[in-house]
Amino acid sequence: MITQKEIKKILSEYDQSEITIGVLGGHSALDVCRGAKKLGFRTLAVCQKGREKTYAKYYKSRDGKGIIDEIVLVDKFKDIVKKDVQEKLRKLNTIFIHNRYFWVYCDFNQIEEDFKVPIYGTRSMLKLEERDVPKNQYYLLEKSGIRLPKIFKKPQDIDRLVIVKVNEAHRGYERAFFFATDHDSYKKKSEELIKAKTITKEALKDAVIEEFIVGAQVNFNYFYSVLDDELELMGTDTRRQTNLDGLIRLPADQQLEVLKHMEPKIIETGHIAVTTKESIIEKIYDLGEKFVKTCKKECSPGIIGPFALQGAIAAEKGREEPVIFDVSMRIPGSPGTASTPYSGYLYGDSVSYGERIAMEIKKAIELNKLDLICT
Repeated sequence: MITQKEIKKILSEYDQSEITIGVLGGHSALDVCRGAKKLGFRTLAVCQKGREKTYAKYYKSRDGKGIIDEIVLVDKFKDIVKKDVQEKLRKLNTIFIHNRYFWVYCDFNQIEEDFKVPIYGTRSMLKLEERDVPKNQYYLLEKSGIRLPKIFKKPQDIDRLVIVKVNEAHRGYERAFFFATDHDSYKKKSEELIKAKTITKEALKDAVIEEFIVGAQVNFNYFYSVLDDELELMGTDTRRQTNLDGLIRLPADQQLEVLKHMEPKIIETGHIAVTTKESIIEKIYDLGEKFVKTCKKECSPGIIGPFALQGAIAAEKGREEPVIFDVSMRIPGSPGTASTPYSGYLYGDSVSYGERIAMEIKKAIELNKLDLICT
């Protein structure tokens, strides 16, 4: 395991007047690099061959346009841990911003043990997004006293509408969700998906059976400043999912007809910026503050910078209550959070995640405290 002492030594050897903000070429890379450029940092994207045009061509820095200054091309994203790649990143005084791509395509253990490049945020917490590791997101939510859906340990116990989250057979990082209302419907649906080779029997054993919350789905996107010891609400959004979004736009009778020929899929393809009523903002902040406090106790040093609590607003017994069913332990994938007003209430103008991260890094450099925000 790379120690904080090692990271501190690497940072001490950096030319902190020439810091590069690095990111894997995907997910939220453009958002990160735009914010970094705005604050005067050099930017770098590590791209996989065949998937680099967005960064190497369309948004490459040139003639006063673009936001990507440097490209590091690798055969596969996971090659970022190769010594020559790491050496180049360190030579450019790179602080790496981790995103979902980083942890999907790279090995958790290799990143924690072999990636000797300072990461903005807590590198050991990202694996807690996974539901099959100790002290994972469910554990942290429960410890925080945050309401989450009822989890059923056995399909025989299903007594209400549930969503079953099981990894796809072909893309292990994506989940093949399906719905059930009892053990019989669970068995029927899972057998259909296994027969169609959408999922495997092995993956089904590790599936999460989660109560389905009927409510308006909203993602609460936060930023916790270690330097200021303050939580900020960056914005709220909801997901666009394929092919579900297409299905729900059809009349009910046509939906039933279409479902005879295809399975609904809930694969995230984008986000829509949404707003919430001011009457629940206090509840949103309360959730985030509880989560930050718990993470400090359970996962030292805890949350650094961006994270999100994703869920739904349930209307029950005459009151509205957020229920959280997913946690992002890093920058969320939606650049549209800046289109909501919440960061603007704090800073006057709306601030993107990329800009807010760059603001924090710049402040840490000025205070000589980079080792407090990088691990």
